[in-house]
Amino acid sequence: MTKKEILKILKSLENKKITVDEAYESLKDLPYVVLDNVRFDNHRSLRRGLPEVVYGEGKDLGTLLTMIKKFSEKKQNLLITRLSPDKAEIIKKQAPSASYDEVSQTMSLIFKKIRKKKGLVLILSAGSSDISVAKEAYVCSEFFGNRTELITDIGIAGIHRVVDVKDRFKEASCIIVVAGMEGALPSFVSAITDKPVIGVPTDVGYGANLQGFTALFGMLCNCSAGVAVVNINNGFGAAYFATLINNLRENT
Repeated sequence: MTKKEILKILKSLENKKITVDEAYESLKDLPYVVLDNVRFDNHRSLRRGLPEVVYGEGKDLGTLLTMIKKFSEKKQNLLITRLSPDKAEIIKKQAPSASYDEVSQTMSLIFKKIRKKKGLVLILSAGSSDISVAKEAYVCSEFFGNRTELITDIGIAGIHRVVDVKDRFKEASCIIVVAGMEGALPSFVSAITDKPVIGVPTDVGYGANLQGFTALFGMLCNCSAGVAVVNINNGFGAAYFATLINNLRENT
């Protein structure tokens, strides 16, 4: 629930358009609601300006269906990340309006129009093998209301490809760079732009990539200032941080 929605309820109560009981029904799930074994944080959008997102991996199907039913009743938008295709198929039968992206394994239910921000979140994917993580960042960024653009397959092995899209850097509020192997791309991008860069290491690479640790360490040790780094394969975390940056621009 947003600040605007709460103020609307309180204003309606003040003007006697709704009763105290009706106001209570609207507000009773703050700050959180217990759904099966999950305490879902309905207060997050007030504290952070961003809604709660459900991490789907490890959650049983019954809990997910209960969440979706609750959000459908309240007409609240919901995003689920790391949702396996088999669970998504069952959920789609119960909630046909749900949208599932197989590449990023994210599911969204949109009941309220998402207002787009002015700033652009630009996402660069080093290789096509990194696309699942880059697409997670893209879907999450869009869900958070950012204008979002994804450019793929411009890795360090063909550095001229980055230069070819350099003009897109000018419009961006920040740039998310997704890369596996040695994780060198964020350092180069940061060296040729004045925008903050968010590095996302992936587990893509041969043995010495160490399931993404080499890319992670490479990004943490880069010599170009202005790069923040999230966890391995954490496209969601990158999109969240990028949105906070974009919000600052929106409010200035």
